[in-house]
Amino acid sequence: MSGLIPQRFVEDLLDRIDLAELIGSRITLKKAGANYKACCPFHDEKTPSFNVRPDKGFYHCFGCGAHGDAISFVREFEGLGFTEAVEELARRAGLEVPYDKAARQEMQQARTLTDALDFANRFYQSALASQQGAYARDYLTQRGLDNSIIQQYQIGFAPGTGTALYDAAPKDLKGPLIETRTVSDQYGRPRDLFRNRVMFPIRNTRGKTVAFGGRTLGDDKAKYINSPESDVFHKSREIYGLFEARQAIRQLDKLLVVEGYMDVIALAQHGIHYAVATLGTATNQDSLNALLRQVRHIVFCFDGDQAGFRAADRAMENALELMADGLHLQFLMLPQGEDPDTLIRKEGAEAFRKRIDGATPLSRYLFDRQSEGLDLQLPEHRGELRARAEPLLNKMPRSTLRDAMWHEMLRLCGGRNQWQNRQQGQNYKARGWRNEGQNRPSEERIDVKLSKDSTLCLALLEAPELATEVKALADRTRQLEQAGRLARWLLENNIQTRKALVAGLATDKQARDRFYNLFDGLEHIPARESTLAAARELLSPNEEAARQQRLATLLRNLATLTPEQREELRTLSAGTLNPKAGE
Repeated sequence: MSGLIPQRFVEDLLDRIDLAELIGSRITLKKAGANYKACCPFHDEKTPSFNVRPDKGFYHCFGCGAHGDAISFVREFEGLGFTEAVEELARRAGLEVPYDKAARQEMQQARTLTDALDFANRFYQSALASQQGAYARDYLTQRGLDNSIIQQYQIGFAPGTGTALYDAAPKDLKGPLIETRTVSDQYGRPRDLFRNRVMFPIRNTRGKTVAFGGRTLGDDKAKYINSPESDVFHKSREIYGLFEARQAIRQLDKLLVVEGYMDVIALAQHGIHYAVATLGTATNQDSLNALLRQVRHIVFCFDGDQAGFRAADRAMENALELMADGLHLQFLMLPQGEDPDTLIRKEGAEAFRKRIDGATPLSRYLFDRQSEGLDLQLPEHRGELRARAEPLLNKMPRSTLRDAMWHEMLRLCGGRNQWQNRQQGQNYKARGWRNEGQNRPSEERIDVKLSKDSTLCLALLEAPELATEVKALADRTRQLEQAGRLARWLLENNIQTRKALVAGLATDKQARDRFYNLFDGLEHIPARESTLAAARELLSPNEEAARQQRLATLLRNLATLTPEQREELRTLSAGTLNPKAGE
């Protein structure tokens, strides 16, 4: 619907909004000259890297790269769509969004449908509290839920009679209930879709009810059923528990994605309020996009059985095309026979949090799964690993993460180090799945001989204050072209710290394009200490070795030396020869 809002109105709205006031009403800003600084609300950090430029009308985070205007901020911070964000800002500015007639009718229709579903939600909650909801209340008590969590997630009860909801609905909402198919008229007479079920309302990011999930209290063949899709409910785009998570944690920094309503609610009751559930059979790209609009760190939690691993594999494959630098995805596979609801009750919240903290990163999960059943000591099996992993990596957009995973695949397939210490034929069931990483073999760092140019470029990345020395050295030799270029750019822009370097590249597109491929040829990056030590040796070489080298050169050309060179030879010889021997 964004195309139905005139662009001129959007521009006028942005001109009217004080960006610092808008953002300052949600996070704490500190004045920094004409600008403002804060810790970024979109990723976890201790040092402020989030900058607001009210005069330019944009914000930028030098840590995670978040960037945009007032509409972008409201969308990301509140988890709203474009139209909803414009409406929010218009209300703040005292303006009315100038939709055309057709758009107004469409929005009014959507509001009518959500009004009907909100009525159904209140009806189900009332039924749970009534005498006829006693059995449902007993069931929830047996599942360990207290009243506060039941109210937080607005759990209800659908009576077993066939038309209880329809009969209770006002006349003007009966039609919308049928339109959303919460009430069915398939056989020419109304009949409630949900009967004798515990009800879980599915709410959108604004808290409006858009659908329901129902868990049977009888012997129905379908244990759980969900509302059919409608004009206000698309199951691949809605996330159960997201509204409640945002209410409990204003600034979400990660989400734990589980498989069921009761998993979300049980975790919340034990203090883990950032659990949500997708509504499809697998985590598809629509669901992932909805999640990534909220946070940049997602932990997928699945049962540790075969079906759970298949679901995790689908989530991983769907995520690969969306992976960009700054996104952090992990996989938490639970012990077989356990789900989050049962496990957190057995071992407690602290133990479960440790499992979350030890979840397997996407890169590790991918190579673990693709090398399952392989013995990487055998060339044939290393070739099989590459045949399995390469198509997956090719799905990823170009990024530092993709390059790193590609190099990891080459390392594993090259057989230079044994990454996984498995016996041939060992499988997941036999060895178990350890998310905490307790039984993983250690990885040895590979010592790589880099060129002088690459070494100095890496050193400048770690310590830009070396730019003057690197430039001086580059001016004396033609072998340091890239390092010289980078050093000159640092000096021209007076960049002396790593933080300033990152900021400079973030705001200077020409520089980004210029240095984007600087390290493309490197498969492995040495540790910072090794890089700086190697650079220092290049910048301040061993004086004795240099003296001996120059001395040898002069002696080879003794017959043709000039008087100045003979004096230099005399001086250099004084360090190793008897002074009289030089006379």
